Amino acid sequence: MKITALVENTSRTGLPVEHGLSLLIRMDDGRQILFDMGQRRLFAENAERLGLDLAQVDIAVVSHGHYDHGGGLHTFLRLNAKARVYVNSHAFEPHYSFRDGRLRYIGLDADLKGEGRLVLCGEKTWISSDLILFAGADGCCLKPVGNRRLYGPARDTNDDFCHEQSLVVKEGEKTVLFAGCAHGGIVNIMERGHRVAGARFTHVVAGMHLMESGLTEEAERRWISRLAARLKEEEGCRYLTMHCTGTVQYEALREEMGGAIGYLSCGETVEI
Repeated sequence: MKITALVENTSRTGLPVEHGLSLLIRMDDGRQILFDMGQRRLFAENAERLGLDLAQVDIAVVSHGHYDHGGGLHTFLRLNAKARVYVNSHAFEPHYSFRDGRLRYIGLDADLKGEGRLVLCGEKTWISSDLILFAGADGCCLKPVGNRRLYGPARDTNDDFCHEQSLVVKEGEKTVLFAGCAHGGIVNIMERGHRVAGARFTHVVAGMHLMESGLTEEAERRWISRLAARLKEEEGCRYLTMHCTGTVQYEALREEMGGAIGYLSCGETVEI
């Protein structure tokens, strides 16, 4: 399995970047999965720069209803005529972020909800025998502090992230979890994922929403240390993070976790 970051917040290859996420997953049997689509068109432009043909994508997934993950949906539907797009049934509800003293709309284009190739997903969706989507998380362990700034579907209600879904990919001896921002808390998402997959994860590929926590530097470091300790309990699991984890926060995780965690920047490909 090869994973290429088409959109991510950082680049070590010189590709243009934006705040967002888009991953192209190429499986050993030839199937291609697009996991998220960034804000608008950059994922497609970067794919072209890398010589990757998004018209050949077989399956697409939008991890949750935020513009930096599903804003490129219209672009993808125009470029690709065959793939079904799996979106949680709550993803097109309104979503907001509170910053600079006001609420800002950060949701998807609701006009796209009726597109014929969209598959609206619930608690669990079997795409195939080796691809499973699931919504939600088990428990309340170390949920991202930055969630307190996020609202929806009502403007005065904190988001409960019922619109967030994660992808399990089984390939040979590998069981891989893909999560966009892990707003439900990556530990909690992994717990639910273990039940859904019927196996422990060999790899976790996820943003962890650690940036812009609003905590003091000391408090954030303690919080990250607790998270690292929990992640290390998954013996043999390897983590690949990006996007909303934040580079400073990633470095703090890496100090605690060593080679068990890596960072995927825009334009880079890893094989697992």
